[in-house]
Amino acid sequence: MAAVLIVLLLHFTFLPSTALAAFSPAFSYYLACGASSNVSFPRDSQARSFVPDAPFLSSVAGVSAVTSSNSNPASPLYAAARAAGSEFSYRFADPGSAAPNEFRVLRLHFFPFTTAQSPGPVSLSTALFSVSLLDAYPILSNFSPPSAGVIKEYFVPAGGSGEFRIKFTPDAGSTAFVNAIELFAAPPELLWKFSVTPVDAVDSGDMNLWAQKTLETVYRLNVGGSKVPMENDTLWRTWLPDDPYIYGPDGISVVNSTTAPIIYNPSIGYTREVAPDIVYKTQRAMNFTGVPTGATPGPFNLTWTFPAERGSDYLLRLHWCDYSLVSSVSQAGTVFNVYIAQSIATRDLDLTKTAKQSNEATYRDYAAKAPITGNLTVTIGTSDKSGSGEGGILNGLEIMKVTSGNLISARSPGRTKKILIATLSAVLGAAVLACAVLCFFVMQRRRRQVPRPAPEEKQSTQPPWSLHTQDGSSWVDMSNPSGVVGTSGGMHRVTTQLHIALSEITTATDNFHERNLIGVGGFGNVYRGVLRDGTPVAVKRANRASKQGLPEFQTEIVVLSRIRHRHLVSLIGYCNEHSEMILVYEYMSKGTLRSHLYGSEEPPLSWKQRLEICVGAARGLHYLHTGYSENIIHRDVKSTNILLGDGFIAKVADFGLSRIGPSFGETHVSTAVKGSFGYLDPEYFKTQQLTDRSDVYSFGVVLYEMLCARPVIDQSLDRDQINLAEWALNMQKKGQLDKITDPRIAGQVNGNSLRKFAETAEKCLAEYGLDRPSMGDVLWNLEYCLQLQETHVSRDAFEDSGAVATQFPADVVVPRWEPSSTSFLMDDSDEMGIGNSMALSQLSGGEGR
Repeated sequence: MAAVLIVLLLHFTFLPSTALAAFSPAFSYYLACGASSNVSFPRDSQARSFVPDAPFLSSVAGVSAVTSSNSNPASPLYAAARAAGSEFSYRFADPGSAAPNEFRVLRLHFFPFTTAQSPGPVSLSTALFSVSLLDAYPILSNFSPPSAGVIKEYFVPAGGSGEFRIKFTPDAGSTAFVNAIELFAAPPELLWKFSVTPVDAVDSGDMNLWAQKTLETVYRLNVGGSKVPMENDTLWRTWLPDDPYIYGPDGISVVNSTTAPIIYNPSIGYTREVAPDIVYKTQRAMNFTGVPTGATPGPFNLTWTFPAERGSDYLLRLHWCDYSLVSSVSQAGTVFNVYIAQSIATRDLDLTKTAKQSNEATYRDYAAKAPITGNLTVTIGTSDKSGSGEGGILNGLEIMKVTSGNLISARSPGRTKKILIATLSAVLGAAVLACAVLCFFVMQRRRRQVPRPAPEEKQSTQPPWSLHTQDGSSWVDMSNPSGVVGTSGGMHRVTTQLHIALSEITTATDNFHERNLIGVGGFGNVYRGVLRDGTPVAVKRANRASKQGLPEFQTEIVVLSRIRHRHLVSLIGYCNEHSEMILVYEYMSKGTLRSHLYGSEEPPLSWKQRLEICVGAARGLHYLHTGYSENIIHRDVKSTNILLGDGFIAKVADFGLSRIGPSFGETHVSTAVKGSFGYLDPEYFKTQQLTDRSDVYSFGVVLYEMLCARPVIDQSLDRDQINLAEWALNMQKKGQLDKITDPRIAGQVNGNSLRKFAETAEKCLAEYGLDRPSMGDVLWNLEYCLQLQETHVSRDAFEDSGAVATQFPADVVVPRWEPSSTSFLMDDSDEMGIGNSMALSQLSGGEGR
């Protein structure tokens, strides 16, 4: 008996399509606009009768019923139309609620004709008009129907307001018309039944918002089959052949079909209302045996291409039915890849995840954005897990465009009141914010007038990982007195405009895929990515094992959210959701300075390029020291933190260790030593007293690194050469610059330029900060080096030495960052090693980074 029950349950669970009843909507309206009597369609899957539209018009004044001059129209439904030179509306009672997945199917029929009325014929083919829902949200603008006619189909979310309104508005001097209107409740399994797969730049967090918007059907294809007329579809849809949209040579695909019944699983949500049997009974597959001469013999891809509105959002539904599931060699069904908009949508798609037997219908929805250039494409292709001679299949394809406007919010009761409350709240909030900002500036001015004691940087007692808020908002804990730039204690919210959703970041980096890994450092890994607006970015994701963690994450956000400069890397955004700490920067195409000096396959930089890079980096550091309202000390200047963009434009990066410098009347900031071995200021290392001259020392090491093209610490060399700074200084004092200069630039360097450059580097490396030049002096000298190189002015050595005034060209401060075409590469790995003399030895007993 139990066996019999199991057999019966299986029979009713996977019921063949022939046993399913016709769809009967909860409510429906079918209007023959302008007609004086009913128009019937008895051949429909459920016989329908279109009734005259007059009872549903809001007003009949100025609205005419016009008839065609053609005695044999394409359909009796198009023998008449409702037309007017002024605005007119339809109103329908809608008993639906605002429940999720409750949708209305709206179809508007437009078949222009020449009228038969007197005093003279009027052609509707020149009509130009707009159509909106709820008198507010346009679904058609400046619309002129094609002469062959068109049916526009929309899926509109129900709002529970009890009324559905459609308004037609002609353009000035033109006419609006409609031949027929269909409005009925969609079956609940039709839309948003399952999760939608976002593709490329689409944010998965936007799917709830998409579900509240209207969808317009733009393509509906019976892949591999012929046209399916509306009478063969339970929802009265028309499915067109896919042949016009296939990209590639003839014979690249093969059509398969089945005569076996199609099996649906209604308990899950697969019914013939989603797609009719006839769509699943044909499929197009990749042709491995009949590829024409000259074509790729395989593996290859099968692609459909569609004109689409650039940058618009689209919901794509792909239908499948595997005819040979049981006979598959792997018993896992056909496995293949799916690509949409030239991006991977599903890798190694296995249809057995949703279909358990042959001829069982299944589908998957994707959310994609149409490319800015080119067509919207759908591609199936072999995967690494595909069997021999096995490729992708596709039975049906629907593409729906997401329209603007949230109809649910428009229908919600009390919406006007909510808008008023929101507006008043915004105004009040702005006033409070203005007062707070004014008080802040007053307190800042008073605070800066009184010398403040130098704070001692203490070890953070706070956990090293991000403590995100419960609502995922952009709070950053500034209560840790660890020297975070510009903090004053307590919780501080940095600009929320910089916060980027974790879902967008994972999409941009393909879920932090290894192929996008471009750098590894002490803070974490760095990935290449592209945001949904097309901006290339570098994404630095904190490593949970990192000792740097939260303080650097906070400092980087605070510093870069306040400053902008052409030679400082821009922070595009950050994320602190779900225990993640992620920083998103502009992407620098040429990578780190060090990668172009040694240790890579990059071509060597010319001497002029090296000078220009040094000048750019010096400008960025000079702005940090003097261009902001407070003196900012970078504290980690090194060749991996100088990044190169297009044209080798240099930008200083990685501000995680930055500190506010001494205030007026103070000489230094007392703080624990942090930095990178080989670049650390020896005075700061011994006294723990930080000044902006510590950055000057580190930059001096970079100058020698630029000249010599070797690591700052190299344990493989002789004892007296391990530390670059010590070795270069000794060789320079011996007058042997030619022996330490990168041999790849031999013959390029003007002697006076080289001499001035080495002299500048030597002054930067003075043992005591008071003896070092300011960054402004360094910048002036480097620009002079560049001038000497470019002009080849003949000077004696003594003419290029001595103190130089700090009158240099003003830096260009960029008050607002704009996405650029440059790229960004980050590598915050540390240079660590041991020297052997003076304080430059920097033995490993510290928090050196």
